[in-house]
Amino acid sequence: MDNKGNNLKKYVTIKDLPENERPRERLIKYGPQMLSNAELIAIILRTGYKEENALSLATRLLGEAPSGNGLEFLLDSSVEELAKIKGIGLAKAVELKAAVELGRRVGIISKKVQYVKSPQDVGDLLMEEMRYLKKEHFNIIMLNTKNQVIGIENISIGTLNTSLVHPREVFHAAIKRSSASIVLVHNHPSGDPTPSREDIAITQRMIEAGKILGIEVLDHVIIGNGKFLSLKQENMI
Repeated sequence: MDNKGNNLKKYVTIKDLPENERPRERLIKYGPQMLSNAELIAIILRTGYKEENALSLATRLLGEAPSGNGLEFLLDSSVEELAKIKGIGLAKAVELKAAVELGRRVGIISKKVQYVKSPQDVGDLLMEEMRYLKKEHFNIIMLNTKNQVIGIENISIGTLNTSLVHPREVFHAAIKRSSASIVLVHNHPSGDPTPSREDIAITQRMIEAGKILGIEVLDHVIIGNGKFLSLKQENMI
């Protein structure tokens, strides 16, 4: 009985904390930018469980990430993987993944790049969206005559090959948006943006198709983890 009583005393709820240490109150008073990652996650979780409050649970969640980077772990992990963590469960796992995905989408639309005039612009526009993807995604950036971005469209998901990436799909999307030119973009899940022979062959095929249709293929940029490679800049096309 004494041990049980001692254990119960060790558990501190968020409400037991001084008001200036509670994540919600701190956010209201100081703004979200002043909160730690654990505090922001605790707000999303709302509650802990019988052995930990939400803040303690959030801190442990970040600390137990196999990669050492808690936020990257939240981005990469599945709902099922998160749900297996003690204190999380399915409902909290779903809430966390929804919050992460919403943050990712907000990050995409908040990009200030509106024109693509260099490979760096492509990297700035799509790096955060594509760097952690587990499969190869082939996208096109559609541009008007002033190189202003008028749309980004996913063409295929899967290992890049000629059966998955066909000119008819690529240019069908570009024609619908009355594109003057396009930039091809795909990611390498390995994190290494070095192009394969297939990457170069597909690029050449798209360039030739674009010439016939009057839509110039300006470049093909391969996204790695925090780095990118431009086939045009490397004189590979």
